[in-house]
Amino acid sequence: MQFRNRQQEQAYKQVSVWVRELFGEMAQPKENAPVFTMIFGSAAVHIQVLPWNDTAIINFRSNVVMGPEKDEELLHWLLRENWDMRFGTFGLDKDGDVFFDYTVPFTGCSKQSLKDYVMAVVITADRYDDKIVARWGGRKYIDD
Repeated sequence: MQFRNRQQEQAYKQVSVWVRELFGEMAQPKENAPVFTMIFGSAAVHIQVLPWNDTAIINFRSNVVMGPEKDEELLHWLLRENWDMRFGTFGLDKDGDVFFDYTVPFTGCSKQSLKDYVMAVVITADRYDDKIVARWGGRKYIDD
């Protein structure tokens, strides 16, 4: 696996330990990238350890709905929901699928906060996937 800086590599090693301690076999590492994936209910969360300048960040992303009808109403609804979020945001990926994510600096992150971030992102995705599918169609992550 290639790392862009030493801090990213160190952060990945620490996150690997925490993820195994917290989630065990449930956490599936990606073979050639600093990413772990876990499925909870109808949602999944991807934990990515990424470089940022000379340090590292951790991105928690959940694919919420694949293939919804992307009309102006959905886009405005997602933006309004973002306004009410305490952390994290909805977005659309390059394929037009809805995701929810949150990014934090590795410095200051602890095993407990990593667990809290994972659960907050996946609970948000799990809560919103039914709402989006019912109104704009598409498939939940688990259905893909």
